[in-house]
Amino acid sequence: MTVQMADPISLTAFAKEKIEKLGGEKLRVYVEGGGCSGFSYGFSFETEIADDDTVIQNSIVIDPLSYQYIVGSVIDYTEGLTGSRFIVNNPLAVTTCGCGESFSI
Repeated sequence: MTVQMADPISLTAFAKEKIEKLGGEKLRVYVEGGGCSGFSYGFSFETEIADDDTVIQNSIVIDPLSYQYIVGSVIDYTEGLTGSRFIVNNPLAVTTCGCGESFSI
């Protein structure tokens, strides 16, 4: 497991609070192929951390392949009329789809 001292991926206070309230497990943020723009974000709660995972603020876990696509991002949590969810504000994304679920670099 790689633990970063300076956080190249940020977590808002609201997102950190939601992660803690939703069970105290770590939130895995990953990127996979798919969506209308080419890549999509995925989220899952994890109790196990792989040796090559990066842990951010003791709350987020990212695999090495996904890390390169979301470095510099801010992970947030939003609640609204359409529901609540974690979101990734990614400065590397050149285009995103209308719903914000997929992106391209």
